Amino acid sequence: MPYVTVGKENSGSIEIYYEDHGTGAPVVLIHGYPLSGASWEKQVPVLLEAGHRVITYDRRGFGNSSQPTIGYDYDTFAGDLGTLMEKLDLRDATLVGFSMGTGEVTRYLGTYGSERVVKAALFGPIPPFLLQADDNPKGVPQSVFDGFMESIRRDRYAWFKFFLDNFYNVDKLHGTRISDEAWNASFEVAVGSSAYATLACVPTWLTDFRADLPKIDVPVLVVQGTEDRILPIDATGRRLPDLVSDVRFIEIEGGPHNVGWTHPDEVNSALMDFLK
Repeated sequence: MPYVTVGKENSGSIEIYYEDHGTGAPVVLIHGYPLSGASWEKQVPVLLEAGHRVITYDRRGFGNSSQPTIGYDYDTFAGDLGTLMEKLDLRDATLVGFSMGTGEVTRYLGTYGSERVVKAALFGPIPPFLLQADDNPKGVPQSVFDGFMESIRRDRYAWFKFFLDNFYNVDKLHGTRISDEAWNASFEVAVGSSAYATLACVPTWLTDFRADLPKIDVPVLVVQGTEDRILPIDATGRRLPDLVSDVRFIEIEGGPHNVGWTHPDEVNSALMDFLK
């Protein structure tokens, strides 16, 4: 199994697990919370068949990567991505993030620039700024996130049940676009993540990306479901065309947060058209 070392915690190395398949123009897929790089299984085959080199990796604390108790902030996450990009010497790459992964894409481009990147795609985006504030009235109140953290402390497994039900809009899409088996697979990945990371990532969602967005100088694709309950579209995706210079914004009617799973035909079509 391939790993890249991104740091140390006490006596142990912090290692990021990645997979690197295919040849051609590279596409880096960055997963959402609380899943892993394996969650891109409906996109990877399509990209490989189209002749792309496809790289997935597991964020620290998740999947097969190390589970440290440090580094759960977007400067560190973007640094982990940067280390992987350098190790693989990726050039002319497209960065594709989902949910939390859109934060890595945004902070990476805002910090390291586009020397290695030609395009970016954000699915179910977390930018520009999720927290409600005087200068961000469309954001989500702090009390909501405080409640999330209390739920995680009380019962992490019950929290994942609540979260994934809203991740897939199970009450509406069960049996049509999300099966019990697929939901259970996501739950198993989630509970295998670090208990520390489960909690530590929540404050990270409140990162302010408004200074990063104007620095993005590559074309950006944004795809989001109109019924996204995790990252409400009015607070996130619909704001991005005014904040990034070159954006193609696509709404998927009735789509939940994880449209990459529930609406793969629409998502893959949009991504492949964008890559062309």
